[in-house]
Amino acid sequence: MNPYITATALLLLSNVFMTFAWYAHLRNLADRPWFIAALVSWGIAAFEYTFQVPANRIGHAVMNVGQLKILQEVITLMVFVPFSVFYLRERLTLDYLWAGLCICGAVFFLFRAKIMG
Repeated sequence: MNPYITATALLLLSNVFMTFAWYAHLRNLADRPWFIAALVSWGIAAFEYTFQVPANRIGHAVMNVGQLKILQEVITLMVFVPFSVFYLRERLTLDYLWAGLCICGAVFFLFRAKIMG
């Protein structure tokens, strides 16, 4: 399989677990002590790493570390925005759009050698 697709798919799965590990406790464990939330989050984060580590190894065969990182950030916003709106019931604002456009600029600069040939 194409290493770009494999790395992206694994990073997407990793990000779903990461987002839940980092933020789901704000809704589900708000009435519990922080250390309980931390333990639950660490448990979820273990699954994140089972996808993230192979994703970075596979991706590094065809991308440099900066490209992998910015790909991760794009995927993070793709996962985080719907999560925050639908799961945490946060209000969607134009700030998400502006942040996304800034990241699109970062993607261009880090991948322009591949994009422009």
